[in-house]
Amino acid sequence: MVKSDIVVGLDIGTTKICMVLGEATANDGIIIHGIGHSSSTGMRKGMVVSIDNTARDIHHALAEAELMAGREIRSVYVGIAGSHISSFNSEGAVRISGDAVTGRDIERALETAGAKAIPQDREIIHTLPQEYIVDEQGDISDPLGMAGVRLEVKVHIVTGAVASAQNIVRACQRSGLSVEDIVLESLASSKAVLTDEERELGVILVDLGGGTSDIALFVNNAIKHTSVISLGGQYVTKDIAHGLRTPVDRAEELKLKYSCAMVDMVLPDEFIEVPEVGDRSPRRLSRRMLAEICQARMEEILAMVNQDLIKSGYKNQAVAGVVLTGGGSMIAGCQELSEQIFELPARIGYPRNLGGLKNVAASPDCATAVGLLCYGVEKEAAEGRSGRKIDFNNPQKDFSLGEILSRFKKWFTDVR
Repeated sequence: MVKSDIVVGLDIGTTKICMVLGEATANDGIIIHGIGHSSSTGMRKGMVVSIDNTARDIHHALAEAELMAGREIRSVYVGIAGSHISSFNSEGAVRISGDAVTGRDIERALETAGAKAIPQDREIIHTLPQEYIVDEQGDISDPLGMAGVRLEVKVHIVTGAVASAQNIVRACQRSGLSVEDIVLESLASSKAVLTDEERELGVILVDLGGGTSDIALFVNNAIKHTSVISLGGQYVTKDIAHGLRTPVDRAEELKLKYSCAMVDMVLPDEFIEVPEVGDRSPRRLSRRMLAEICQARMEEILAMVNQDLIKSGYKNQAVAGVVLTGGGSMIAGCQELSEQIFELPARIGYPRNLGGLKNVAASPDCATAVGLLCYGVEKEAAEGRSGRKIDFNNPQKDFSLGEILSRFKKWFTDVR
């Protein structure tokens, strides 16, 4: 079957699933053709706990996206997150084989940097170059063709649990989808919402999801730190449900419509109707009570993110400040609270450079799915359509995660 230029990003989150399909424009933008949403019932803290439920939820989002776009979807770029993700910085060095640096020299240097002992149940997902050094000349982004004797590279390595990646692939398979690549979700989100200037100056991306909060820190257009905090917007919803004694689904509605992460931003005379559990009549409560619950949990989440950034040693290099995205960033007052906690300027990150049905995708809670689409567009433009594909849907093939990840590493060694 001849493939079109349509690329699909699939964000399998803890509380929702978002699928976005589109294609590239001549001016490096993205035309959105369709989007599908579904609740997520088979995920916990970014990891699959029920393949059947996750497959069913993916299928619902798939049907909606296909109906909106009027196109059939066969393959996706899917995100990976969760508390199992960990990362570290590493270095590698090789002797240049000839008079100038070749592509093979770069590959050997990256392989050396990635040759670290990790547990058998984990795999290296991404090896991301930060800086190349030829002899003693550093701060090189592309050493190809440069003269020298010794090539060094500094990299950021992201690892994940093998089982978690396999479960994501299997859930997609059961939905009738093949997986083109798996992408760390914070990296995907950064592609959708960050500007080139922010990446160059130094910026912190905080993706506030339902079950986790994902962190990515860029300096000099290179990734320096990534991390995952096992708290997200779902915990705000649960706090509201317990604190106001209301059903969880109604607590989610209250959070989206009336909550605020800063109590001082809510007027004392504002009131809301709070549904009761069972058949009891709704209660009229001060909106400030809802804001107090929301602020307490959001302060905890953002404070944990701040401590992680301080521990990384790179926070003071984030000259451009903080960009917040994901569903949690849509809570009123989130930007103002972040500026207080991080002591840095902050903004809400919306997907950029979109055309077509941009109004349905230009929202922070779609940032990861749009970012996955952006990565897919870039990858397929670079590699072409004639490259080898792995047939995940062939039941006779006992696919290897290592084989899958080898493709990811090849791609992401080019990402800066």
